[in-house]
Amino acid sequence: MKISADALLFDNDGTLVSSLDSVHRCWTRWAEEQGIAAEDFARVELHGRPADDIIADLLPADRAARARARIDELELADVPGGVKLLPGAAELLAGLPAGRWAVVTSAYRGLAEARLTEVAIRPGTLISADDITRGKPHPEPFLLAAERLGVDPARCVVFEDAPAGLAAGRAAGMRTVALATTTDRAELVADVVVEDLSAVSAQVSDGGVEITCRV
Repeated sequence: MKISADALLFDNDGTLVSSLDSVHRCWTRWAEEQGIAAEDFARVELHGRPADDIIADLLPADRAARARARIDELELADVPGGVKLLPGAAELLAGLPAGRWAVVTSAYRGLAEARLTEVAIRPGTLISADDITRGKPHPEPFLLAAERLGVDPARCVVFEDAPAGLAAGRAAGMRTVALATTTDRAELVADVVVEDLSAVSAQVSDGGVEITCRV
């Protein structure tokens, strides 16, 4: 399947890199430290959501600031050796000019930059939780990325592994490519579903980017 676009917008965790083990390790320790019951913690979706939203689901507002500082500390400390590049990511990004792609992540900027640096990915445009007021599944993060790149949202393609991120891409009026790296295919609603970025190639021209997806 071929898709023509002006810009490609990539989620980070589960799309470009794998940090799922790190996320679960750090958040499980955090929940234990905060005295959160295991059954309450298990009901909360961690993947693809900003830390502030997760904390708000689990703790009263007067504990949020200190709890946020602690999870930030845990996740940053776990970056070395806790992040790995996913198949196809480096090869796909290597062929894209800086103005044709962005990373759009639910992580805060310091953590996102640390994880990307760990695997030698240096985006020209990075949208993080610090840049927005409403996280995925709201379209704001992807719309901001399109604005920063100076492209029409309708000419953007979103690459995501999480249902919340795919919903955000659709709400932004963008086409979506789902990666079955962390979520069962049956739960992924997208224009195209692939195993990972090794199934995606891109041809760049003056008129934009033509993406080929091998489904």
